[in-house]
Amino acid sequence: TCSFPANGSFTPKYKAIYESVLNAQRAVYRMMEPGVSWVDCHEAAELEIVKGLYRIGLVQLPQSGSEEEKKTNSSSNSNNRNDDESELAESTVEVLKDLVHTHRLGAVFMPHGLGHFLGIDTHDVGGYLPGHPPRSPLPGLKSLRTARVLQENMVLTVEPGCYFIDHLLDEAMDPSNILSQYLNADLVQEYRGFGGVRLEDVVVVTRKENGGCINFTLCPRTVSEVEHVMKGGKWPPTVDEAPELRRLKLTDPISPLPPPPSA
Repeated sequence: TCSFPANGSFTPKYKAIYESVLNAQRAVYRMMEPGVSWVDCHEAAELEIVKGLYRIGLVQLPQSGSEEEKKTNSSSNSNNRNDDESELAESTVEVLKDLVHTHRLGAVFMPHGLGHFLGIDTHDVGGYLPGHPPRSPLPGLKSLRTARVLQENMVLTVEPGCYFIDHLLDEAMDPSNILSQYLNADLVQEYRGFGGVRLEDVVVVTRKENGGCINFTLCPRTVSEVEHVMKGGKWPPTVDEAPELRRLKLTDPISPLPPPPSA
């Protein structure tokens, strides 16, 4: 599953959501290695999406505490809007982590699981086995096709997404829901009907000393890559502008991709 702008160019509104989902993939690749919990990977992806929604103001933190703290929160939110590279204050990130882990805010926008095993079957078996972590009953986490700890040579998809689904937004915005105070009602309304963004890669788990994972999906992924190709640019590239995506074969002269079309 690969989302892209049909007309070839990202609007600021679409780019903000796309970058949040791409950052979710980046976060997962940074932590993937044998011994890491797939559930932890899922929550790391959720956190990046929630951070992206905070940057555009859709997720908000109630103003509380000292005047200095209020100014810090307000400045952090306004300065970070539409800036996917900006660093959030550590205190802000801790609050967002709690909203993801304890209150399951991420599941409002990413109700599906992070990915699934690939093998003989597209959605392969082995997700829940005796002696391994059980399925969580919590929103979002209950949709995970596995809760296992990663092992070398496991092949999985990494496919975070950010969706704006009416019934989930309605539940979250209900005044009786603790999450309602953390959502900007005007922006929630603005994004209704937006649909969503999802990015899916196929990845194999490797030893930590080998980078932790290798990404077999070699399609355009960054905003500049997608726009370049949709304008007729050649692919694959000669230089990998996003090595953190772990696409080790992207610029290999013996590429599994077909040669680019002639100019």
